[in-house]
Amino acid sequence: MRAWNERLVLSLVRQHGALAKSDIARMTGLSAQTVSVIMRGLEQDGLLLRGEPIRGKIGQPSVPMSLNADGAFFLGLKIGRRSADLALVDFLGRVRGSRRRIYRYPTPDTITAFVAEALPQLLACLPDGLRDRIGGMGVAMPFQLWSWVDFIGAPQAEMDAWRHRDIASELSALAGMPVHVQNDATAACGAELVFGTGERPKDFLYFYFGYFIGGGLVLNGQLFTGQFGNAAGVGPMPVPGPDGRMRRLMTVASLSVLAQAVEAAGGQSDQLWQSPDRWDLPEAVLDSWMTSAAEGLASAILSAATLLEMQAVLIDGWMPTSVRAEITRRTEAALFRLDLSGIEPPAIREGTVGAEARALGAAAIPLSQRYLIDQNPTREG
Repeated sequence: MRAWNERLVLSLVRQHGALAKSDIARMTGLSAQTVSVIMRGLEQDGLLLRGEPIRGKIGQPSVPMSLNADGAFFLGLKIGRRSADLALVDFLGRVRGSRRRIYRYPTPDTITAFVAEALPQLLACLPDGLRDRIGGMGVAMPFQLWSWVDFIGAPQAEMDAWRHRDIASELSALAGMPVHVQNDATAACGAELVFGTGERPKDFLYFYFGYFIGGGLVLNGQLFTGQFGNAAGVGPMPVPGPDGRMRRLMTVASLSVLAQAVEAAGGQSDQLWQSPDRWDLPEAVLDSWMTSAAEGLASAILSAATLLEMQAVLIDGWMPTSVRAEITRRTEAALFRLDLSGIEPPAIREGTVGAEARALGAAAIPLSQRYLIDQNPTREG
């Protein structure tokens, strides 16, 4: 019970910011003495920091407590179809260091070699006294990578290695710490839930633009992963194309589609995977892709809204913020051009984490497992 109460306190401070003991007691119904003991223990463990007393007119001054950025650290590994990222993230969700590798396609050997090289470099970012505060590694990756060889142009024999390799166990042995694995788009949604800024809806559908578009779902403030960890895998959702024929959302609203269009126009698509901030693309190609993507998203949102009453839809991805804003605007406009009879349309908003959501979401997995009250199953090594 005490461990659960500690997670509850840390969850509330993460959600609301600095809180005094009286605030926690009011929110939880716990006695003032119980809250005092819990918060004193969390302060001694280095997870909470004591703020300056706030003096009122009556009674003892209120002392707000906030999360200590150096209280715990986590590693987040994003395994993508074109690149891998390893990030060292502190207790507040700030990236203290990161490393990146771009490849033609991912194999288990490529990933383990990358981590073996990058991990010591990231550990060197921390003083010796803080390295024992690393609480684990999360891995955000597409499931069943061997099923996508036709889409990414990878040799079937090499990708079949993913069928038999236990990447979580291998990385756990390599890093000497627990490793948790989650679908990459689900992890990105988890980053929005744990580290996102601004108003957090209790129920929202989340879209993340990567090589393929993916998604996540939050219900009643909790990340919903489903029985096999692929809930809200929006890529295969059927949406109407320009010719009226149904097609998968991933075939109109993925970065791979944009890359193909850039190549067809005589441009170089490698820049898409190198940086999410600096795209130099033919304006007509980008405009056409954003329109198709927005219309596909709008149809998918309408289908989802017939099954779930969602407060909001959040759109994020590996892209410049200006592109994200424009896709969000076009998606909202496309949604309201559809027949919404009998539907309460959700608010269409930009995500707040940005391009690094998958790596941050990976780091949020062990953080949530250890310090938050929302627990969801992951594959652990």
